[in-house]
Amino acid sequence: MTTPRSGMPGATRICPHCQETVLESAAVCPACRHHLRFEPAAPGSVAGAITPLRVEGNIRNPPDGGAWEYSMVLTIRNERGEDIARRIVGVGAMQPEEQRTFTLTVEMVPTTDKDGRRGTRH
Repeated sequence: MTTPRSGMPGATRICPHCQETVLESAAVCPACRHHLRFEPAAPGSVAGAITPLRVEGNIRNPPDGGAWEYSMVLTIRNERGEDIARRIVGVGAMQPEEQRTFTLTVEMVPTTDKDGRRGTRH
């Protein structure tokens, strides 16, 4: 995987608050939700963002099931089916009758060039 240069679509940086890798264009860290730079926009939203994928599911451990462990693994693949990223997002254990809710959300934002125009250069 190649990392785009600073200022190009897909360029990343490290959030100074939570140390997660985020898009350089992000005004708010999607992990810890701290502000990374000032941008006048509606609180809690990203201007122009769309959410093309949101999946939520619940897992309940049955009362007679004993303790179970879980690992939440996230994999991103390209159009050829090759892994771009594979991460363990979280691990834990569930006792009988406990429940966990898992949510996966993908947010997409159009890129802007240096002149503030949206889109990509050809």
